[in-house]
Amino acid sequence: MARGIDHIVWAVRDIAATGDFLERAGFTLTPLARHPWGTVNRLVQFDGAFLEVLSIGDIGGIVEPKPGVFSFGAFNRDFLAKREGASMLVLESRDPQLDGEAFEKARLATYEPFSFERIATGPDGSERKVAFDLTFTRDAAAPSIGYFTCFHRFPENFWKPEFQQHENGAIGIDAAVFVMNEPADHHIFFSAFSGIREMRATTFGLSIRTPRGAIEILTPAGYRSLYGHDAAVGADEVPLLAAARLRVKDLGKTTDFLTRAGISFHEALEGIVVPAKDCFGFSLAFSQGRD
Repeated sequence: MARGIDHIVWAVRDIAATGDFLERAGFTLTPLARHPWGTVNRLVQFDGAFLEVLSIGDIGGIVEPKPGVFSFGAFNRDFLAKREGASMLVLESRDPQLDGEAFEKARLATYEPFSFERIATGPDGSERKVAFDLTFTRDAAAPSIGYFTCFHRFPENFWKPEFQQHENGAIGIDAAVFVMNEPADHHIFFSAFSGIREMRATTFGLSIRTPRGAIEILTPAGYRSLYGHDAAVGADEVPLLAAARLRVKDLGKTTDFLTRAGISFHEALEGIVVPAKDCFGFSLAFSQGRD
């Protein structure tokens, strides 16, 4: 079963400052929401995928992991102790049980199923219940990055067109961009995680085209060539989920908007890029899109 991108978890230390920056950059964000295990988030929604801007709201509410039990809160707490940036890639789920069985069959790490619900505030201020089933796994060669699938139990309460209108013209996640020293070392994991066997190899790395966006695994040099800056300061920061490439309606208009907003960016082969050093540890690339 091929799985498309559902969302990227972007862990930050100051969610208010990050939200202010993203709104200045032309994104519409959802209101602040709280998880029962101590984290808080705001979302940048697109049609079928989103960026989850996440921070720690109540450190005392975080539950420690146990053997076979993944702790979302503890994972992101530990991630933030080292750096800000994208901490997890999340793919869509049509059946959490089948996801777990597929991961086990592929000999990926598996954990106990995890489900939760929370209250979401809509664009009109109304409150509705949303609920999710999460199926976690792990790439043993890249343990600093988290992976899971997400099943939405009340999608009609979660996805809102009003939240998907962005003044900067962004309309979707075109790719989740990883940087790995040896991309080929991760191809078995990403094939099993995405449910897609076919991938394209280039001089820059590997690319997997999912039903919603691509997963790109690039070498440090490949990332530098395509995105115009170094993804990491030190070798110990690799592997990492370095960037989201966002599809826009009109790249020229997006460029003009970011210029007027005073957002620092540079031009690169993959579009215009707001680098991680100016963007809370996670690069945002804006691209006209592709087939």
